[in-house]
Amino acid sequence: MFKPHEFAKKLGLSVKTLQRWDAAGKLPAKRTLSGHRFYTEDDLLIAKGLKPIEAKRKIIVYCRVSSSGQKPELKNQVLAMEAFCLGRGLAVDDWVSEIGGGLNFKRKKFLTIMLSMLKGEISTIVVAHKDRMCRFAFEFIQELATSVGCEIVVANQESLSPQQELVEDLMAIIHCFSSRLYGQNYSKEIQEHLKNAIDQPVQCLSELSNKEIQC
Repeated sequence: MFKPHEFAKKLGLSVKTLQRWDAAGKLPAKRTLSGHRFYTEDDLLIAKGLKPIEAKRKIIVYCRVSSSGQKPELKNQVLAMEAFCLGRGLAVDDWVSEIGGGLNFKRKKFLTIMLSMLKGEISTIVVAHKDRMCRFAFEFIQELATSVGCEIVVANQESLSPQQELVEDLMAIIHCFSSRLYGQNYSKEIQEHLKNAIDQPVQCLSELSNKEIQC
C-alpha cells in the first residue's frame, strides 16, 4: 500500500494530480475507515498503462447489532473489522453499519448490499460472524453470492457446537416474538399471560446455554 505522496513520487506526478484523478474517477483512491487515501500495486500498474481499468467491484464490510443499546459493541465490531481487513490487505470501499435484528430480512442497508451483490457490483463482503449477516439462511445467501462471483469473508470462523447453535437460534426467535408482543395492543391481562408463556422457555434456554444439553 502507498500513501498519496509515495504513489505520486513513483509516477512522477503531484499529489494534486492524483486528487483530480480520484475526483474524476480516472484512478479512484482506496480509503481507510478513517477516510485516509491510499493506493495499491494494481493502481500503480493501471497508472502506468500496464493493466486495463476493469469495472470496479466493491469490497464491503458489513457490521450489525440488534438494538440501539448495543452501539458500543457496534463500534468495537467496526474497529475489529478494520484491523482484520488491514491484516488481510483488503482495500475496503464501503463500511456499512446497521442496527436491526438478524431475523429481519427487510433491513434497508442489508437489502441494498444484497441487490448490489446480485447486480455484480460487489466482489467481497466481510462480516465478523455469520449471524451478523443473518441469523438463518446464511448458507443460502453464500450460494447466491458465489453464483455472481462475490465472496463472503467471515472473520471469526470458530463454529459453535450444535447444541449452542440451537440454543442461540431459539433464543433469537423467542426474543423476536417477545419484542413484537409489547408492540401489540393487547390487554394487560393477555400480555401478562403471554409474557409468562415466553419467559418460561427463555429461562430454560438460558440455563441450557450455560451447560451441555442433556439428550
